[in-house]
Amino acid sequence: MQTIHSFRQQITHIPLPRRFTFPFCYTPHPLCVEAAEEVKEFIASNRTWADELNASGKMFGVLVVRTSEGNIGYLAAFSGNLCGKNHHPFFVPPVYDLLNPDGFFRMEEEQISQINRRISEMETNPTLGELKRTLHSTREEAERAITQARSELKRAKAERDRQRLSSPTLSDADKERLIRESQFQKAELRRLERRWKEEIGRIESEISRFEGESERLKTERRQRSAALQERLFEEFRMLNALGEKKNLMQIFQEAVGTLPPAGAGECALPKLLQYAYQHRLQPMAMAEFWWGASPKTEVRYHGYYYPSCKGKCEPILRHMLVGLEVDENPLLNAARKRREPETVFEDEWLVVVNKPAGLLSVPGKDSEAHSVYQYIKGKYPEATGALMVHRLDMDTSGLMVVAKTPEVHRLLQEQFERHTIQKRYIALLDESQRTDPLPDSGVVSLPLCPDPSDRPRQMVNETYGKTSVTRYRILSRSNGRLRVIFYPLTGRTHQLRVHSAHPAGLGCPIVGDVLYGTPSDRLYLHAEYLEFIHPVYQEKICLQRDPNF
Repeated sequence: MQTIHSFRQQITHIPLPRRFTFPFCYTPHPLCVEAAEEVKEFIASNRTWADELNASGKMFGVLVVRTSEGNIGYLAAFSGNLCGKNHHPFFVPPVYDLLNPDGFFRMEEEQISQINRRISEMETNPTLGELKRTLHSTREEAERAITQARSELKRAKAERDRQRLSSPTLSDADKERLIRESQFQKAELRRLERRWKEEIGRIESEISRFEGESERLKTERRQRSAALQERLFEEFRMLNALGEKKNLMQIFQEAVGTLPPAGAGECALPKLLQYAYQHRLQPMAMAEFWWGASPKTEVRYHGYYYPSCKGKCEPILRHMLVGLEVDENPLLNAARKRREPETVFEDEWLVVVNKPAGLLSVPGKDSEAHSVYQYIKGKYPEATGALMVHRLDMDTSGLMVVAKTPEVHRLLQEQFERHTIQKRYIALLDESQRTDPLPDSGVVSLPLCPDPSDRPRQMVNETYGKTSVTRYRILSRSNGRLRVIFYPLTGRTHQLRVHSAHPAGLGCPIVGDVLYGTPSDRLYLHAEYLEFIHPVYQEKICLQRDPNF
């Protein structure tokens, strides 16, 4: 089956993209949508993959390309491997074939597996288990014997002291006898302690022989694994549009100064670009979509389009896109637009603003992007500080309180820490992914932490996540959209967005959520109500601004 696919439908009416897709925030080009629909049909027709994808979904990608003859077609790829294979007809091959049985990776992997088996055999050896049990019982027996001997020594000393006190005219011979008796008993105790120490040492030596070999094998495993991973990353020699080639070790050292993460180079888009460059195909546009069940930790919806991941792909794509004319980051374009927050309340101590969607709370990496912080600093130059007490996501609109002095900032922060500040949000949710109606009200509690491979996305993690709790109430239902009121009881990053979208939460992403749902004209989330005690006057301040949706 060919790898470059022609569109089945007529596409002459679809304008070609002027620039390549910015892969970390995009709306799929109509050609990518058409290609993705054809790929989805192909995936659905292959029943051999159904069980795996229904149990654990996978990211797929399409790349619209132009051939040297000027024809428009597309390539398709999947991330990682599929059903234990990384070669499947219809899809581009991997950049490097990890699963080649004759390749160095599989051969060295087998050697490491043999070391694992030897470690397991040593750690489960019956002799080692018996030695550990013997050591435990010997230590207990030694402790009892030594404790009894010390007690006897103490009793004998007390008796000698009694004899000395009760017989002031004790003869020199008797005094000498008592001294020799004391010396003998102390020597006996030392001999007893030495015998038990030697016995325990003998058993520990036997155990150390087993465990020392196990540690040696673990050290060898660690060294061989690190060397294998490094050699593997050197085999991933990634091209760019200028024909320049860098391996993953070079790319990540130059970009972030670290080793590449596991799985780097195996995502869909790097595979697609590599194949296109190798076969002199011009990349025109890309899109990646999720197919199958959502992971338990992440938010992934069947059939939804998603941006490329940051941790594994951003350094690679930064190199691979060199030589292509790429769309600008739409988030930066939005952040650069001059939006002014509305002042809702102010006095000499603090100010509360209604932040519009698309305005940053604090300055970001882009020096041209405006923010609430810069706005406050510019409007109140006499203030001793524009101190952000809390933040809203750039795409979230609503009420924010900003302190004008460090002391007021400290007092307001204490209210946030004590959870005495009341906040209320309004959101529109997309109910289309639910198979049953969402209850009218309830509580969502999930352990959240950053996704290390795809910041700023958050993930659900029972081990590392921090508790996050939200109460919700549905205000109205209309055409698959829910108007919901949120009462966050904690303040984790992206809390309301993840609680809305995650299957273990409401299973209804906020409309316009580009990270956890689908794009729209904006993120339909608004902080409409804020209640706090004025840190100077000690009066309750209650403020509300309705959303414009």
